[in-house]
Amino acid sequence: MKFLAITLIVHAPDPLTQQKVSTHDRFRQVIANAQLAEELGFDGFGVGERHERPFISSSPPVVLSHLAARTRSIRLFTAVTTLSLLDPVRAFEDYATLDNLSDGRLELIIGKGNGAAQRELFSVTTDDQWDRNIESYELFRRLWREDKVTWSGRFRPPLENAEVWPEPLQRPIRVWHGSATSRESVDLAARYGDPLFSANVTNPVEPYAELVAHYRERWAHYGHDPAGAIVGAGTAGYYAAPRSQDAYRVYRPIFDASLAFQKSLGLEPVFTTFEDYVERSSALIGSPEQVIDKVHRYHERLGHTVLHLHADASGLTDAQHRETLELFQSAIAPELRRTIPDPPWPAQSVAKEHHA
Repeated sequence: MKFLAITLIVHAPDPLTQQKVSTHDRFRQVIANAQLAEELGFDGFGVGERHERPFISSSPPVVLSHLAARTRSIRLFTAVTTLSLLDPVRAFEDYATLDNLSDGRLELIIGKGNGAAQRELFSVTTDDQWDRNIESYELFRRLWREDKVTWSGRFRPPLENAEVWPEPLQRPIRVWHGSATSRESVDLAARYGDPLFSANVTNPVEPYAELVAHYRERWAHYGHDPAGAIVGAGTAGYYAAPRSQDAYRVYRPIFDASLAFQKSLGLEPVFTTFEDYVERSSALIGSPEQVIDKVHRYHERLGHTVLHLHADASGLTDAQHRETLELFQSAIAPELRRTIPDPPWPAQSVAKEHHA
């Protein structure tokens, strides 16, 4: 099994202290967390893309380019690239550049994104967002594979024997399709033989397991070898301690603060008690043994071989954040790596292969 640390770069007050750092300092935290993830042995670090409050992750190519210069071997992910909002030609230019700057450590997770504010910014509607996502991906995919592209579609001007630069280092690049509730994204991934990344955060496992089952069904429908389907999955939260009582004691106030925040926004929480959250959500809270058991239970439903943890220390001290990630790598990851197979995984640096 492989492990990613992912951030959406939420810029909000700490749920316990209510202190809010500056935008500059929030980005410095992201840099520090990426370096920590690499130091501790995580396989990838991901940065989301959002275009509305409370997120400041509107420019993942810029953030990831900086992280490429500050890290050496960890793979760099987008989580997700909102192709429904972007010109695929411009997106290709940005990410082909980043692919070279990172020595081929880039992987993309794409999706339509969500939220009314970002749709309004980019003049995208709920009626056309799926079509935009599909069309943008199909053009993006061709640009990454072909030297010259002739193309026409609904949402951008046509291309005639167009050359787009720079040439990427990885050709092709692995593109995952992120999905929380969408059969459209699942079908698109299966059609092209691409891996799926299930959000697996907001609800109990059942709706996500249903989508993954649909993905495997469509994968076979399109004629792909069932053994080649790759699934990743998120988690709603993580905090482990040698004793479960200590893990619950630390994380309960964080849950309570999150619950209060959801209610203040008029949202209806899915998990209304800490006990229910620990039991039925994808959150990994407890002793190492409990975390391992829960990942295995989810694996039985999803068959995932990549798992993401939240990269941020929201509600935790820096020392607590480091200690619990160290515990993950020393007491949890080795057992999960032993019992759950790895997906295919690129070499640490494609550039090394090119220069060999």
